[in-house]
Amino acid sequence: MSLVIIVPKKNGKLKIYIDFRKLNATAKKDPHLLPFTDEVLNTIAMCETYSFLDGYLGYHEISIAPKDRYKIAFVQTRGLLYGR
Repeated sequence: MSLVIIVPKKNGKLKIYIDFRKLNATAKKDPHLLPFTDEVLNTIAMCETYSFLDGYLGYHEISIAPKDRYKIAFVQTRGLLYGR
């Protein structure tokens, strides 16, 4: 379980911090490094079309297999909240 800390900001809004160190310690390491932005842009520069995933708005549009939903569960006062 990851520690969640909610801190009030100066403007009255709340900032949520989640400590993922325990999760990161148990996660499998990916041997493939992410490419640098300039490498990606050079690769697609001559392409006719390309697309990208919106990581903010597209997050909730990704279907998660039922067997893997426990991996993205959030603990809340009413129990666990699972992804789709």
